[in-house]
Amino acid sequence: MKQFTSVKDVSHLPALVKEALELKRHPYNYKYLGENKVLGLIFMNPSLRTRLSTQRAGMNLGMNVIVMDINKDGWKLETREGVIMDGDAAEHVKDAVGVMGQYCDIIGVRTFPTFENRAEDYAENVINQFIKYAGVPIISLESSTLHPLQSFADLLTITEYKKTIKPKVVLTWAPHPKSLPQAVPNSFAEWMSTAEDVDLVITHPEGYELDEKFTWNARIEYNQNKAFEGAEFIYAKNWSSYHQYGQILSKDRSWTVSADKMKLTNDAYFMHCLPVRRNVVVNDDVIDSPNSLIIKQAANRLWSAQTILKKMLEG
Repeated sequence: MKQFTSVKDVSHLPALVKEALELKRHPYNYKYLGENKVLGLIFMNPSLRTRLSTQRAGMNLGMNVIVMDINKDGWKLETREGVIMDGDAAEHVKDAVGVMGQYCDIIGVRTFPTFENRAEDYAENVINQFIKYAGVPIISLESSTLHPLQSFADLLTITEYKKTIKPKVVLTWAPHPKSLPQAVPNSFAEWMSTAEDVDLVITHPEGYELDEKFTWNARIEYNQNKAFEGAEFIYAKNWSSYHQYGQILSKDRSWTVSADKMKLTNDAYFMHCLPVRRNVVVNDDVIDSPNSLIIKQAANRLWSAQTILKKMLEG
């Protein structure tokens, strides 16, 4: 595996899930793979779970790990091609990435959208320049449009806790005070649409439709209560508008996941990628209930990251 930016980089998804669950049972069996290898983790945006889980994953495989917050520890980067650099950016990303590739055997990079131009954000200019100029394998630690390590962990969690062969999984929009990326819902929809054993329903207010290239195998339901009926997993997440790009069209608190709404489900598990705005996205009595999987879901971030690193080291 030379790069990991989406589920499309996975050759056989069921086999990858099986491998991750086996690695979870035997996390230190492959420490020899990372001996004398360096993993560089480059963060352009804040991180908690992604940073800690990926760093631990590299350590479990015997790797040395370098972590850099580019905004605090490096020069401000210019990401546009062919620009006259007479502004406040001191270094071009292609030069910085070329140097990083000299020091690291694998690089993970995390970047968010600017919300200034949808076409530019969805072109994934930053991560594609890492792929082009680094000369080493690249892992997306979240990009402008996708968060594949999170979605891989989500699929592992559903696989572990599902009660039926093909559970109904509902991705529900929820209110939030800030404009958030579509990366997590895009990625979740893409992974669940690719998985053969998931019945995916996406529910949101009108105006919050995602890019159809990620939701091709999902049913869209604008009535949240109807969507929740019979569900075995409820995945709550806010995202800003795709078509009215980056805009907040609604803060309707009736979309908050509540205990009453969860009663409509088939005793569903609750999921969220974290961080979460309590009593805005989801009420305390739901997220603190025995059916909440948020901590177990976050724990699986380690195994999704370690599995991808293992595949790269083996390659």
